[in-house]
Amino acid sequence: MSKNPPKSPIERKLDIAAQREASMSWQVFRIMSEFVEGLDFLSKVEKPITIFGSARAKPGEKYYELARATASALAQAGYAVITGGGPGIMEAGNKGASEAGGNSIGLNIELPYEQGTNAFVKRGISFRYFFSRKFMLDYSALAYVYLPGGFGTLDELFTVLTLVQTKKTDVDVPIVLMGVEFWQPLVAWIQSSLVERGLVSAADPQLLHLTDDPAEVLRLVKQAGEREFGED
Repeated sequence: MSKNPPKSPIERKLDIAAQREASMSWQVFRIMSEFVEGLDFLSKVEKPITIFGSARAKPGEKYYELARATASALAQAGYAVITGGGPGIMEAGNKGASEAGGNSIGLNIELPYEQGTNAFVKRGISFRYFFSRKFMLDYSALAYVYLPGGFGTLDELFTVLTLVQTKKTDVDVPIVLMGVEFWQPLVAWIQSSLVERGLVSAADPQLLHLTDDPAEVLRLVKQAGEREFGED
C-alpha cells in the first residue's frame, strides 16, 4: 500500500488555516488590511520617534526610567513617541511622552493570555500579525531609539540597521543605543567579528550612536531633522 507524499509547507499552513475556519485567501486579505490601516494611521503622525526595549523592565529600574526621561524630552520638543504599546520599556516610553503632554502612540500586538495596550497610550492600533506590526514600527520614523531588550529588540535593531546599510530607508536616520554598558559588548563584537572579517564595511558601526543622555538623543534627532527638513 503506497503512502501519501508528504505535504508541502504551504499545504500544512492551509490545513492549519482550515482548522481555524479561515482560508489562506482570507488571511491574505486580513494582512493587506493591516498594512493599509497601519500606513493610514502612521500617515497622520507628525515627527515620529520609535522607542524599542524589553517588555520585562519594571518601573523604578534604571532603563525603564531612562526610557521615560528620554520620551519626555522628545515629547516636550514636539516629537511623537511610538512604541509597541506593551509593558516594560514600551510603557516607559508612552508614560514619559504622556506625562509631558506629548503624542504617545502604541502599535500593539494581539496575543493570547498577554496584557493589552499599556495605560499611557493616547492613540493606538492593534495588529494580529507580528510582521505587519514590525513593518510599522520600522517605517518612516525620524529616529530609532533602542534600550536593552531581548530577541525582539535585537531583531528590530538589525532590521533597521540592514535597511539603512542597504539604503532602503533614509541613510541619515539616527539609530541610538541607550544603555552604553549593555550595548558596548555588541558593538565591540560587530567590530571584531564582522568588520575585521570583512563581513560589513568599516563605516557600518558608525551608524550606531551610543549614549545614556536624553539630551544627546534630542540633539541627534534635531540634527537629523535639520539635514532632511531644514528644521531649526
